[in-house]
Amino acid sequence: MSDAHPSRPVSRPKSGVIVPHRARWHQQVLAAVIYGGLRCLAATVRFRLEDPSGVFHTGPKERIIFAIWHNRLALSTILYQRHIRRSDPNRCLAAMVSASRDGGLLARILEHFGIEPVRGSSSRRGPQALREMVSWGEDGYDLAITPDGPRGPCYLVQEGVISTAQLTGLPIVPVSYHLTWKFRPRSWDRFQIPLPFTRCDITVGRPLRIPRESTDAEREVFRRQLETELRAITRD
Repeated sequence: MSDAHPSRPVSRPKSGVIVPHRARWHQQVLAAVIYGGLRCLAATVRFRLEDPSGVFHTGPKERIIFAIWHNRLALSTILYQRHIRRSDPNRCLAAMVSASRDGGLLARILEHFGIEPVRGSSSRRGPQALREMVSWGEDGYDLAITPDGPRGPCYLVQEGVISTAQLTGLPIVPVSYHLTWKFRPRSWDRFQIPLPFTRCDITVGRPLRIPRESTDAEREVFRRQLETELRAITRD
């Protein structure tokens, strides 16, 4: 998962190592307000699940990588709590978040939900973030990535999720949802903000596993396959 509008460069000390921006005091206050608002909003939402593979219905037997579009981040943490953590309270999640200043706000919101933010993206701190994601996966965490984030193009799967799956051996589970009532600002991804008392129709796609020995050509095939699956379960 990653922030919606990375607009300022991250801190870069003389060593050349990129240091992710941490949430400032006003962002910490805003994060707490957003967290409370999401919890209250979720209490009014009518959730409906379509899960042919049974991943959410029965609870996955192994750790998994959630792939959900960037514009559907608003309820993604709620979905994890309702359908994965409820059946196994000991499960933990680490999510990819941009290292930018705006990413600091999202990282703090995730921490309120008990999710470990991993700071980085394809454009900033990517290799470090990938290594950290692999480490969290090895420690028994579920992982979450917005495959078209943090700056798009919208609905175009990037390489990061494929690399993470190949290195960890964990299956990718594509997830999307449709909101009957929503607000969509004019952002690059037309971010979807749920309105109170909306219905959220969740669709879980077929899991995809990337063999460790996959070649570059095979990785591209898997990337396109994931993109096709995610688009197939997405209704705007």
